[in-house]
Amino acid sequence: MADLATDAYTNNGEFLYLAEDAQQILSIAIARQTESGELSRAQLLEIADELGISADTIAAAEREWDVKKYELADQRLFDSQRRQRFHHGLSQFAIFGGFLLLFLVLTGGVGFWGGLVKFLLYLGVAPWGLKLSWDAWRIYRPNEYGYRQEFQRWRRKQQMKRVVGGAMRRLLGPS
Repeated sequence: MADLATDAYTNNGEFLYLAEDAQQILSIAIARQTESGELSRAQLLEIADELGISADTIAAAEREWDVKKYELADQRLFDSQRRQRFHHGLSQFAIFGGFLLLFLVLTGGVGFWGGLVKFLLYLGVAPWGLKLSWDAWRIYRPNEYGYRQEFQRWRRKQQMKRVVGGAMRRLLGPS
């Protein structure tokens, strides 16, 4: 208890929370308060009123959350598609490389065909393996800046597809 009084986050004997900490504490408390884990809009407005938060602020926060919710869904879809594309490329690499290695083993690696297979292994499979390694690094260990740029490009492309698809549906009419 003596530590609490000398803590850097105390003010006139009152403990102060960082905004993020307070948000997490309130989130946990609200989740425990509701049995179903869901709140009606009226309940949300009532809680906000008790906390001194205006209805306009809640409405703005709802709009911001709605945008974030769709962005998070897009981000999950983007991540899933990236992983699927990587796994598809990895399986192609494994099948093709395995076939070349099997052929090399069966031919004994001698003669024209053995030399050709070795050449294909070095010339074709090695750069392909390097590219797969680079893709794996980008997907499973992304840097924030590169990831954000790639995600924004993907998102613009998806939005363009939706716009063009909607325009085509309107042009073609109901079928």
